[in-house]
Amino acid sequence: MSNVEIGSSRELHGKVAIVTGAGRMRSIGRPIARILAAAGASVVITGTGRRPEDYPDDEKSAGWRDIASVADEVRAAGGSCLPLVSDIRDENAVEDLVKRTISEFGRVDIVVNNASAARGPDRVPTTEMPLEVWKKVFATNVDGTFLLSRVAARRMIAQGEGGSIVNISSIASKLAHANMAAYAASKAAINALSRSMALELAPHKIRVNAICPGIIDTFRMDDLGRGETWKNVVKTMIPLGYPGDGSECAELVLFLVTDHGKWITGQAINVDGGTVWN
Repeated sequence: MSNVEIGSSRELHGKVAIVTGAGRMRSIGRPIARILAAAGASVVITGTGRRPEDYPDDEKSAGWRDIASVADEVRAAGGSCLPLVSDIRDENAVEDLVKRTISEFGRVDIVVNNASAARGPDRVPTTEMPLEVWKKVFATNVDGTFLLSRVAARRMIAQGEGGSIVNISSIASKLAHANMAAYAASKAAINALSRSMALELAPHKIRVNAICPGIIDTFRMDDLGRGETWKNVVKTMIPLGYPGDGSECAELVLFLVTDHGKWITGQAINVDGGTVWN
């Protein structure tokens, strides 16, 4: 993970960002929170409040404390960060999340919907997938993205100064491999939601885009196995020959939410080392 120094750029000075799913040590959310803070934004980060006994071994060894550790990193480098445990699948919790953001920082300008359902019992043939498993994936990936985008967009419209929403999707939305129906369909839904909201919110100068990460070396990949198995996955699927570490997605988020991306909206952009072309 790239070592982003807080204060290295101030393009987002005075802006307030919400980043969901930002508590993992090896993740996409952590570098996103750090890079937005580095650009001057005050950052609200969310996590699920996972139990320390459920942390991966490397987090346990490092004494990791989920969103508290990410907040400490931001603050230690001079940034402002509010960590909140929140359930993005719950409408009331999402409303409270935005209210807490406004109470703490006075506004909301940027939302990064990064929280996503972990790999699990959904990775089975569609004919064998229980309905409750399907619903759980969609509740986190689609409902959560919809709920936060909706309430945040209302606030941005009321502020009258535009804004930016970035939804973290996946190249699975375009590849749709076997045994990934729930995940792939949910991420495709995020792409469609992003496009529709982009068209609706364009008159308010609010931009909405999706980022589709490829193989990022996060905790989500641990169950694939490491060693030769991992090397083979990387070799066969990534033309550039190495996985991302999350910083690549963070850098694109920063581009999209600043004036550099002011004419980009309604897009689903791959960040994947060349795995997908469309």
